[in-house]
Amino acid sequence: MRKCLFFFLAGILLLTGCSSGGSSVSTGAETGAYIQDMGSDTIVNLALGWAERYQESHPEVRISVTGGGSGTGITALINKTIDIANASRQIKTEEMEAAKAAGLDPQEFVVARDAIAVIVNPENPVQQLSLEQLSLIYTGEITNWKEVGGEDRPIVKLSRESNSGTHVYFLEAVIRKGIKGDTTIFSADTLLLPSSEGIIAEVRDNPNAIGYDGLGYVTDEVKIVAVSGLMSPDQYVIPSIETVNNNTYPISRDLYMYTPGTPSGAVKDFLDWILSDEAQTIVKELGFVPILSQ
Repeated sequence: MRKCLFFFLAGILLLTGCSSGGSSVSTGAETGAYIQDMGSDTIVNLALGWAERYQESHPEVRISVTGGGSGTGITALINKTIDIANASRQIKTEEMEAAKAAGLDPQEFVVARDAIAVIVNPENPVQQLSLEQLSLIYTGEITNWKEVGGEDRPIVKLSRESNSGTHVYFLEAVIRKGIKGDTTIFSADTLLLPSSEGIIAEVRDNPNAIGYDGLGYVTDEVKIVAVSGLMSPDQYVIPSIETVNNNTYPISRDLYMYTPGTPSGAVKDFLDWILSDEAQTIVKELGFVPILSQ
């Protein structure tokens, strides 16, 4: 009976929650670190690429990467169940307050940049849209492609679900046009899809559809539309590494990782590596925008 109790208590100790330094785990003959990384579906493939490359040279470190959305990752961080939260938007004021109430001091790291590409079916003749037109489309004021230079077809609007950081960013930067205090929302007939891949598939198959996705997820099965901003309504720009870095593409953003406090140990080492030239090369390979000169 005492043996059973001993092993039961030992198991509990091994499963004790995370810290900003990563959890300690048994890896056979040696002790290593276990980093739990969760959040943004936009970042998940990038985070997986980083984890795989990092573990090749650091076999003593295990990194678990899962998606679920930026909001899901930040909630898990507040609940102290992960070491790193990935987010394609900044942490919200109420989330920061909840974290501090839980005794945490979240630290923010910009790990890459991204453009939100507006996509349509390749059969759609529309080549460009202004930010104003996109806002009117997604609020339901423009409902037919002929109103923006296309054919006489109804517009089918696609969006990520509300727990997605990409959804939140598009809402604030495009639909609300960056206006603080604006409470405009997506029109009720907008179709909410759970993944970036789902939006690509639906736009590919539906000639009436319009959607948006992180640049790293866009394939040649869909067509990217040039977008003009509010300050330069006649300057239509296609998203790319160059147009994000020179700030001419109007729908671009930073991508983030958050830790529950000042990182240390294995988590700090991993984050330091993510900001290195080697890791930022992976950013470029996966279609995102490096934060360092590449």
